Amino acid sequence: MIPWRYVVVEGVIGVGKTSLTKLLANRIGANINLEVVEDNPFLSNFYQDQSTYAFQTQIFFLLSRYRQQQKLRQPDLFTSSVVSDYLFAKDRIFANLNLSDDELELYNQLANILEQRIMKPDLVIYLQASTDSLMDRIRIRGRSFERDMNRDYINSLSSAYSYYFHHYQETPLLIVNTNDFDFVNVQRDFDLLFEQMSEHFQGTRFFVPA
Repeated sequence: MIPWRYVVVEGVIGVGKTSLTKLLANRIGANINLEVVEDNPFLSNFYQDQSTYAFQTQIFFLLSRYRQQQKLRQPDLFTSSVVSDYLFAKDRIFANLNLSDDELELYNQLANILEQRIMKPDLVIYLQASTDSLMDRIRIRGRSFERDMNRDYINSLSSAYSYYFHHYQETPLLIVNTNDFDFVNVQRDFDLLFEQMSEHFQGTRFFVPA
């Protein structure tokens, strides 16, 4: 078992968040909380025309994630551990990257209210990968709404994530470099990662597999 009841896996699009979330939940017998991405009706248009559809896309995600997070407050869900494939605060990463100043001001007013009712995780696992690796993984999984994904956008998003977690101090944080690390298909790699999160720690811990 692990010393964390509520674990969140984070990282840029295509890095393997959902895959690791499912593996961890299966290993420890935890409930699973997966972000619902495909239900956003503005997402496909956003990838084709970001400036026009950014605000609608962002607000839909903010409210959708908030509704999901409120379910985590239900007592029956926490009879065992929970593993989630997103951190609610990630929404601000996308908002700061995608919204205009006026849009961001309005977004922040709403986000500030909603964040007051969000539960903090016990541990956050931040998965890193190079832009080349991310683009390869996005291409391989072949989601229709990601076909027009722009490399510059992924690179900017990756930089924004790195900046955010460089300053992150809310909870214990495990940062994992996944460029040459296949925890999905190589059992030993997953076991090594599991070992890293099996003991309690404070602050930030880095894991760069050999």
